[in-house]
Amino acid sequence: MRFANCALFISSLLCSTGAAFTTNPISRNRFGKMAPTLRSSSSTNNLAEKVLANPQWPPEWPFSPEDFARMDEEDDAVFYDAPRLVYHIDDFAVSALTEYYSNHFKEGDDVLDICSSWVSHFPPDWKGGNVVGLGMNEYELSQNKQIDSFVVKDLNKEPVLPFEDDSFDKVTCVVSIDYLNKPLEVVKEIGRVLRPGGVCMLSMSNRW
Repeated sequence: MRFANCALFISSLLCSTGAAFTTNPISRNRFGKMAPTLRSSSSTNNLAEKVLANPQWPPEWPFSPEDFARMDEEDDAVFYDAPRLVYHIDDFAVSALTEYYSNHFKEGDDVLDICSSWVSHFPPDWKGGNVVGLGMNEYELSQNKQIDSFVVKDLNKEPVLPFEDDSFDKVTCVVSIDYLNKPLEVVKEIGRVLRPGGVCMLSMSNRW
């Protein structure tokens, strides 16, 4: 694995309120139970920034294939057969993600957006190089105005990216890494197609 050449950023997107719930032991509801209170997005961001400050990675991959078994193992192509031109995160999260990209994308970057759809949330004024979307629904991908080309592929069936080594400067994946049943294999492939110094940007939602 060439992770020496791949910086990994995990962005937790705050949905609906723009703030995270925490439990304040001083605040109790009328039943005497601790009530959830809102923590400001700035303090939440500070916590998020500390997540990777000193990660304690296990020496070996701690999961087995059985850990990624699903209650419904029906072919994913059945679900993704019908196009869904909808946002899967709210406006606040979209804005936060687009702002993050605007601060980290460079003009002319070659970018691969995996698990892509009809919109990639890239900055509207950003001028990329080779921008490719890889996803499950051909019509959705054809409607994405932020990519130059697309590939229809089910990474749960075959976790291989159909690109040469060192093809991209950035790889993005919006609120979808948790839908992959072979995430380690996919991340290895991301490291392969990224150029030295390339960046993988995984965004995650706290909606669950």
